[in-house]
Amino acid sequence: MKITCPHMGNLYLAIEALLGDLGHDLIIPPPSSKKTLTLGTKYSPETICLPLKIGIGNFLEGIELGADTGLMVGGGGPCRLGYYAALQQEILQDLGKEIRFIVLDHPREDFTRFKAQVIPLVKAGGVRALARGLVLAWEKIVAIEKLEHMAHYVRPRESKPKETTKALKGALQRLRRTNTVRGIRRLCRDELEHLRDLIDPNVPQPLRVGIVGEIYTILEPFANLDLEERLGYLGVEVLRTVSLVQWLMDNLILSSLRLYSNRRLLDYAKGYLHAAVGGHGLESVARTVALARQSCDGIIHILPFTCMPEIVAQCILPNVSRDYRIPLLSLVVDEHTGETGFQTRLEAFTDLLRRRVQGGLEHEVSACLSRS
Repeated sequence: MKITCPHMGNLYLAIEALLGDLGHDLIIPPPSSKKTLTLGTKYSPETICLPLKIGIGNFLEGIELGADTGLMVGGGGPCRLGYYAALQQEILQDLGKEIRFIVLDHPREDFTRFKAQVIPLVKAGGVRALARGLVLAWEKIVAIEKLEHMAHYVRPRESKPKETTKALKGALQRLRRTNTVRGIRRLCRDELEHLRDLIDPNVPQPLRVGIVGEIYTILEPFANLDLEERLGYLGVEVLRTVSLVQWLMDNLILSSLRLYSNRRLLDYAKGYLHAAVGGHGLESVARTVALARQSCDGIIHILPFTCMPEIVAQCILPNVSRDYRIPLLSLVVDEHTGETGFQTRLEAFTDLLRRRVQGGLEHEVSACLSRS
């Protein structure tokens, strides 16, 4: 099969390794762009979430490159992710695109359906290939996350402008070509050392800003207008609270074994939110509290326009900001978000944080700006 799937950060590197071992070709759409968004927006419902619109654009571009199968995840609960695959398939069929969909729902939801969806993927390579592919995919996800986190640390401390971003891109390209567990781990160690070597020890301690919000808009650079890079160039060390490794561990592995509990998140969110609200709504509140207790300099909450779970969190977070006296900036993104205004808000927020750290501005002013 020639399979395509939407982009979400660098996850395609792991998916390519898995499908390659199973004997399938991953047709990787071009990196998400304005063209991708224009296509997706044209054929999607107006008020649907930004991730779905970009996903439609990714699928259309993948089909243009020869894909005959679409791979998508399902979901349940208040988040509309569970409807994405069905809606995307219907939109593509209305456009006359003949494409088969494989939708991977959680096995606990309907194991029979899950098995029926997985069999076509496994049939060509067999169970042994599936096991090897899963191990390679996992190792690549772990390596990607380590490299990205190191880049967040190094970027505001780098000796040469934009050298960190260049080094990270090179590391990811080499990771894509590496397909043994030993090779992946060795490459990751070497690339982490290379990134550390880019640090200028004379650079002052940067601001530390936590990023909370919806998983797709945190992990997909096009959706968040390269938020993490922009902050790094503004002298900010990014503390990304969403971990794909942890999400897979909690929601796929531990949940399948009935060992996952969100009790720790509920403990952090106590007094603000007493139950999960779908998506990453609970996580956004809980991790904002956790960051505030770690003396983080500020919080940025990013979400797609109309995202229901994050709108719930957005209504609660100003209370967390006030109670913990930590500045908060809420960024809502959709197809109309402009780069100039986005950059201006980031510059104003980081300047305000810097002045606050230096003792020149009261928190109340920063909180007022963050809610504007």
